[in-house]
Amino acid sequence: MINRNTIFLSFFLYISLLLGFYFDENLNIGGKPDWYFTNFPVIRDFSENFFKTFLNYDLYGHRHSPVYLIFLSFFSKIGINFDLIRFIHLNISLTLIYLFFKCLTVKFDNTDKNILFLLSISIFLSPTFRSLAIWPDTRIIGLIFFTLSIYEFLKFYDSKNIKSFYKTIIFLILASYTSPNFSVFIIFYFFHFFKEVKIKHILYGLFICALSSIPAVYYIFILDINFLLAGTPGEIKNETVSLNFNFSNKILIVSSIIFFHLIPFLINKKFFYELILSIKKYFLIILLFFVLNLYFFDYSMAFTGGGFFFQLSNFVLNNNLFFYFFTFISFIVIANFFKYSFYNILLYTLLILSNIQNTIYHKYYDPLIMIIFFLMTVHFLPQKFLSNKTNLIILYTFYFSYILLRILKKTFYLY
Repeated sequence: MINRNTIFLSFFLYISLLLGFYFDENLNIGGKPDWYFTNFPVIRDFSENFFKTFLNYDLYGHRHSPVYLIFLSFFSKIGINFDLIRFIHLNISLTLIYLFFKCLTVKFDNTDKNILFLLSISIFLSPTFRSLAIWPDTRIIGLIFFTLSIYEFLKFYDSKNIKSFYKTIIFLILASYTSPNFSVFIIFYFFHFFKEVKIKHILYGLFICALSSIPAVYYIFILDINFLLAGTPGEIKNETVSLNFNFSNKILIVSSIIFFHLIPFLINKKFFYELILSIKKYFLIILLFFVLNLYFFDYSMAFTGGGFFFQLSNFVLNNNLFFYFFTFISFIVIANFFKYSFYNILLYTLLILSNIQNTIYHKYYDPLIMIIFFLMTVHFLPQKFLSNKTNLIILYTFYFSYILLRILKKTFYLY
């Protein structure tokens, strides 16, 4: 039973989001311009001339799928103004919080529901969630479908109901059509399903995936409307780059972003003890991996993005030294997760592979990392964190501090 104080806090956080909507809050900095210069024009043009926009979508410089923008354009088509469309989107975005809570109740069914609810509503304090809820973006809808797929995945393991197997696949397909980066997680699911599902269902599942990919393949490669190749900032002025397969950039930056979002959950004596042992045992391997990636690292501030530690390092020191230090710490932390399960290694690899474009933005992994940490990783920390209600104070303090830092950045340091 959810107590009254917890319900009141959720209501208060929702009101804070409404106030953010009213005052045009833009904690992620890019949310507002992305809406006005990228998403809004596409929605408007879809509502006015659907086929022309659909067949020329790649000319808009939009790297995200048009599916959700088409959905929002229907509201414009029937005369709903764009501020009301934004408000509708904001309330649709709340589905993510509800689904995260439902997933938590399946995986941690013996845990106090108030703790699970407090954890789920902490998403209200995610700067990315707030920005992408206030300024409509396709990624948050993709994350909703992805979380739905996790919910069905957890239900499958709870009941072994074959319907949940198919629902997992279908919701991930919907997530991928909304935000293509989520498509890589089909590998994670099938690695699990191969051990639990009869071969005929595996083949049916693979057939569904192949069949559902045909419209996307036809649209992107046959009609040559390849929006995935939309340019992003290059290293010199007026240069644009689309895809980038320098995975050293991605490994260092994504690792640092993962570490940043795990900070509130790592404060644990047992974990620190294991970390010390890991350093003693794997230090040389971690150091060699770090140095190898450091050699090929060439991410530039001109690309924009780069995550919290990359931005902070360049702001404070005007170089990458601070970033390199925390990336090395990130490797040590992530290595601890690797020793618990192959699936943790697989999740990390898929998070790296999910971003093949030149720019790497912090918003791509917030609140995704927290959702994956609690629902998909194999480690003692998620259950340990949820065993003590006071741990939530650390999480909420972390988010409030992060919001304050975003405000300071917006005030004093715009890229």
